[in-house]
Amino acid sequence: MNLLSSSQKNIFLADDDFDDRLLFEDALREVAQYTHLTTANDGKQLMDILRETVPPPPDVIFLDLNMPRKNGFECLREIKQTEKLKNIPIIIFSTTSQPDAVDKVYAQGAHFFVSKPGSFQQLKLLIQRILAIDWSQHYTQPSREKFLLVY
Repeated sequence: MNLLSSSQKNIFLADDDFDDRLLFEDALREVAQYTHLTTANDGKQLMDILRETVPPPPDVIFLDLNMPRKNGFECLREIKQTEKLKNIPIIIFSTTSQPDAVDKVYAQGAHFFVSKPGSFQQLKLLIQRILAIDWSQHYTQPSREKFLLVY
């Protein structure tokens, strides 16, 4: 069992792209000393990890949409329908930015939608911005106009 200090953030990332997971981990390490990152390479693995480790819940989940075995839409729906998971902040972190996908995850209760950044510097800025959010004050979903985060 991993015991985190009260200032340490517990971050989950579900993404089937190994290079994207590695890049995220490197960026996180550069911008946030006190974090613990748990990664899943698909939606099924994410849900298995969540069932095994919660409580305590992660501070935030970065969730890719296009993954094998269980996609991000299915994970989001399952998370929001599970009592012990439903209040975990979910950041959709995907290469897709199709309006239909954005609308769907907004309706399902995701907290923010971000298109994967094109540079390492943008990724670091995005992670800093997300980690700076006081989630205890932001458990409610923002308005649709503020749902898309830009970096």
